[in-house]
Amino acid sequence: MEQKSLRAADLGVALRLEHRPDEHYEDLAGALGLSLSASHRSVQRLQASGLLLPGSRRVNRSALLEFLVHGARYAFPPSLGAEVRGVPTAGSLPWLGEQLPKGLDAVWPSADGSVRGPALVPLYGGSPAAALRDERLHRSLALVDALRIGQARDRKIAEALLRKQLLPE
Repeated sequence: MEQKSLRAADLGVALRLEHRPDEHYEDLAGALGLSLSASHRSVQRLQASGLLLPGSRRVNRSALLEFLVHGARYAFPPSLGAEVRGVPTAGSLPWLGEQLPKGLDAVWPSADGSVRGPALVPLYGGSPAAALRDERLHRSLALVDALRIGQARDRKIAEALLRKQLLPE
């Protein structure tokens, strides 16, 4: 049996399904900027990895949190570049920047962006456009980026915020 390794776009799918588990594949694909077949394959990889509950499209929240906190920055290492115009992520997103120490600014390069900052290659190509369409997804992806590029203190803050979102009391 062929091993199905996770791809970066799969995290976008998991984070979208986290707050829209019953979304139709067509809507999921459109929201994330993926093809219909890519969204199907992504769900299959997420199920095989245990990040979705068996036989469903419901997110295994504790497993997703564990993977994001401890594995995302190794599986999908960040690539930072020169200052560009783009969509804010990590500390450049005002909501998150208020809670993180200064210096964790980054943007996903995009002509649709509204701020300037150090370029961070997004988890997958559709992240900037998908984030502009879905504020909750934008916050989630920004938290993942804070986990990917931040120092220990930044990662602890991002982990606490992500934990609150994924495992509400």
